[in-house]
Amino acid sequence: MSDPATDGPLVLVVDDEVPIRRFLRALLQADGYRVVEADTGAAALEAAARVLPAIVVLDLGLPDIDGLDVVRRLREWSSTPIVVLSARGREADKVAALDLGADDYLTKPFGAEELRARLRVALRWAARAESDAGEPIVQSGDVSIDLAARRVRVAGREVHLTPTEWNVLSTLARHGGKVVTHRQLLRDAWGDDYVDETHYVRLYMAQLRRKIETDPARPAHVLTEAGVGYRLVVD
Repeated sequence: MSDPATDGPLVLVVDDEVPIRRFLRALLQADGYRVVEADTGAAALEAAARVLPAIVVLDLGLPDIDGLDVVRRLREWSSTPIVVLSARGREADKVAALDLGADDYLTKPFGAEELRARLRVALRWAARAESDAGEPIVQSGDVSIDLAARRVRVAGREVHLTPTEWNVLSTLARHGGKVVTHRQLLRDAWGDDYVDETHYVRLYMAQLRRKIETDPARPAHVLTEAGVGYRLVVD
């Protein structure tokens, strides 16, 4: 394990591969982050409790504790954003990590700029969740989503949504920039009895896109994460 060296937000990097940790440390410190490293799940859990990082970058393939268990155990006491960075590219692993409480998932090999963007989004939304006294207005290009007033405007024009369409869009907005799994969308929009009815999501997503997208066949606001769920692009 290593100690922080700069003055920015503190990132806990958890990976058992030295070259990956070395690369991430250089990348993150160049962006002004402080970095703490851990090479096992046990060390990660200890470090998270000790240094209280602003965000965790977590590999799933750890030598002692599976990364999914690390996510689960962190979520028992912490809401710190978790970005999974893993060689496991199976949809089942992505869904499991996100359903357990990870905020995002990138598959190795990954692009440095994409990682930077995902970290910025996760940190921005964590800060907003702490500071907002009320519910925010979420902006995605020309789409404005007022969570408190339950209103949606596209290019300044108010768009009427059905209650279910609103539930779907507001769930995505409250997790703006993050992947929301089919199961989470179904639970939040329809309830626990509907978590296996994935065709509901496809049907209502098509309806929603017809109302808010310029070209529903090539969506710019609500993006599909194949086999996993959906992500609302936020400004």
